[in-house]
Amino acid sequence: MNMKPSSVRACCAHESLAAKLAALSHPARIEILRHLAGLEAACCCKDVVSHLDLAQSTVSQHLKILVEAGLVRFTPDRQRSRYEVDRQELAALSDSVARLLDFPSVGATG
Repeated sequence: MNMKPSSVRACCAHESLAAKLAALSHPARIEILRHLAGLEAACCCKDVVSHLDLAQSTVSQHLKILVEAGLVRFTPDRQRSRYEVDRQELAALSDSVARLLDFPSVGATG
């Protein structure tokens, strides 16, 4: 079955959107994202662990999923890795969901 180029692009865009939304499908990842969004600077995994009642290995796995989805940025910093929310990517995700559901964009004026 051959797909039209526009269908292929839509399918890829939907796969990307689904992957990002899947990363938000766990309550711990939502809480991690909220915690990181409330910080003024990037923080290490240990800082996130101290905020949650989860093991360090569990938090690391959740952070990895958020990074792979592009919602959190990872920066190696000597012995500690630093994490921060990618606000532009979150805004783009919000806009994508709004377009998908045919809602006005969050940032739209009018």
